[in-house]
Amino acid sequence: MGAVAAALLAGAAAQAQVVRNVVYRCPGNPVLYTDAISEKEARERGCRTIEGAPITVIQTRPAARSGGTPVPPVATAAPARGDPSTRVDPGEQRARDSDRRAILGAELRREEQALADLNREYNRGEPERRGDERNYQKYLDRVAELKASIARKESDVAAIKRELAKTP
Repeated sequence: MGAVAAALLAGAAAQAQVVRNVVYRCPGNPVLYTDAISEKEARERGCRTIEGAPITVIQTRPAARSGGTPVPPVATAAPARGDPSTRVDPGEQRARDSDRRAILGAELRREEQALADLNREYNRGEPERRGDERNYQKYLDRVAELKASIARKESDVAAIKRELAKTP
C-alpha cells in the first residue's frame, strides 16, 4: 500500500509541476501578444489572457538590448479559420468590393491624367525650355527627371490595373 501511495503522490506532484503557458494580449501600438511577462506585469499593463486561440511564434535572431540582454520572442494570435465571429456578411463584402473598385477606378483616372500631363510636358523628349534653364545642363536634368517620372507613373498605372483585375 505504501508503494501505491508513493506512486500516486509522485504522479500528483508531476501534474502539479506542469506549467501552463499563458499568453497575454497587451494593448498598445502595435498590439503585443507575449508569454514573457508575469501575471503581475500583465495586470499592471492592462493585458488580457488569450485562451483557445492558435498561437504562432516567430523566432527571429534575438536583438540585444542596450544592457546586452536578448529580447524575448513575441507570440501572435491568429483567428481560427471558420470562426463565425470573423466572417463577413456577403452583402457587406460586396459593398466593400464595390467601394474598393470605385476607389481604385478614381485613383486610376487620376494617375492616367497625371501621366498624360507628364507626356504632354515631355513633348516626345523635347520639352520647351524654361527661362530659368539658361544652362543647358539644367534643361537636360529636367528632361531626365520627366522621363523618370513618366516611367514611375506608367508603373503605377499598370499596378492599379493589376489590382482592378483582381477585384471581383
